[in-house]
Amino acid sequence: MSELSFEQMLDESFKTIHNGEVVEGTVIDVKPDEIILNIGYKADGIITKNEYTNDSSVVLTDVVKPGDTMEAKVLKVNDGEGQVTLTYKRLAAEKGNKRLEEAFENQEVLKAPVTQVLDGGLCVNVEEARVFIPASLVSDTYEKDLSKYADQEIEFVITEFNPRRRRIIGNRKQLLLAEKAEKQKELLAKINVGDKVEGVVKNVTDFGAFIDLGGADGLLHISEMSWGRVDDPKKLFKVGDKVNVMIKDIQGTKIALTMKLDENNPWKNASEKYQVGTVVTGKVARMTDFGAFVELEEGIDALLHVSQISIEHVEKPSDVLEVGQEIKAKIVEFNEDSKKISLSVKALELDKRNDDDEESVEE
Repeated sequence: MSELSFEQMLDESFKTIHNGEVVEGTVIDVKPDEIILNIGYKADGIITKNEYTNDSSVVLTDVVKPGDTMEAKVLKVNDGEGQVTLTYKRLAAEKGNKRLEEAFENQEVLKAPVTQVLDGGLCVNVEEARVFIPASLVSDTYEKDLSKYADQEIEFVITEFNPRRRRIIGNRKQLLLAEKAEKQKELLAKINVGDKVEGVVKNVTDFGAFIDLGGADGLLHISEMSWGRVDDPKKLFKVGDKVNVMIKDIQGTKIALTMKLDENNPWKNASEKYQVGTVVTGKVARMTDFGAFVELEEGIDALLHVSQISIEHVEKPSDVLEVGQEIKAKIVEFNEDSKKISLSVKALELDKRNDDDEESVEE
């Protein structure tokens, strides 16, 4: 048997490695664009920055130090310069994919930072494995601008796992809906019709306002905002306002709210204040072809029919009246059940004419 040369003996002292093999090494140097590892082979292993991470903002000298122990995967045993090309990120991604597969099968809730905000959704990284969360699955409500999620840590579940097609889909909406359903269940279990609660205005529309009650939204309809007439809810409320409301009705998960409380009901003592024959003063609130509605106080409007505006013939109320004009009239009808009051200026004019006639007779 021939003796081995020193070089052959040295080669024999080192282990053999193959492409695709996972190796462990010790960091012997870190440069801005690469990491050099002693992997117990006749050549050192090299991990370029691109094979360490997909994050271009990472500074290698900040995250890796000489003496650190690392695992990496062999890409090429000989890169042409006698060195071994390694990858750290691909091995990490494989481990991450395994982690995601387990999370997918167990429907485990994951938490990871958003690494990229795209027009169509968010990208998050779990142990170097990329997860895409479509915009439609980011929130339980439509969000046009997703930029607020940049660099934020968010929770989600994996609802689709197909690494071969590079489709690993995350879902945050599912968690939010489940959380909301639980809060809604808790709220509905403790509230009752007639309860007075505090809420926050979530949205304002032409027909009312949606109030967040801390677990479910209630609708404060425009007709329930005041005992008086409300023309535009947006003039009364804005998103974020805190309001005190009363639970008017609960039908399943639908909650109807009101601000028309018994203690501020203007009709409570109306029968005493507005008896037939009483002379009152009010302001013209609005007009129609058949008459004018006069506000006697907030929440109580009375009808002044066109035939009762004057002794003289009046074709249209707008011919002789203006919105905001103050008038004096006599109550000629009061119906508490239907909450209707009828006025007459004509009756006052007739009373005055009769009084004048009586004075003339006496003279």
